[in-house]
Amino acid sequence: MGSTFRPGSRGGSGASNPADAMWDAMQQIRSEFDKRVGTRMGRGDVRAAVLALLAEQPMHGYQIIREIESRTDGRWKPSPGSVYPTLQMLADEGLVTVETAQDRKIYSLTEEGREVAADVADSVPWESTGSWEGLHLGPVPKAGVDLAQAAAQAARFATEEQQAAVAEVLNEARRKIYSILAKD
Repeated sequence: MGSTFRPGSRGGSGASNPADAMWDAMQQIRSEFDKRVGTRMGRGDVRAAVLALLAEQPMHGYQIIREIESRTDGRWKPSPGSVYPTLQMLADEGLVTVETAQDRKIYSLTEEGREVAADVADSVPWESTGSWEGLHLGPVPKAGVDLAQAAAQAARFATEEQQAAVAEVLNEARRKIYSILAKD
């Protein structure tokens, strides 16, 4: 995901032909898709993740970062610049305590912190970032977006001969999909 090579790219969103309009629509869909499953999470997500992990066991900051990265299969690795201020804010709110052990600050939830962690347990961010299956969407939407983006690039940049070949592949794929759906 992210940025895609786009030869002859123009700035702006003024689509002058159908291929440009198709490309712009695909970029908009890709952008919305990235917002839903991308690697960048909001501040509330960092807070929820930290609370959820500390509800399991006391940890230091880098443990939290590594655990989030692990649970999201590498799709989200919060920066120390987002985790440590969140930990400080939680400490200021009285939701965590800090102890120093082996030159590391170890964070633990207070009783009030456990209550707050229980309240946000259903919004743990890695439950929805780890995979398409975690989003309950399955693999088809991602594959469809990827295919549509490739088709948009072909419509924009392929020669007439290449476009005819791409159209045949797309038509064959459509027929195969309907054939799969027709089976019991």
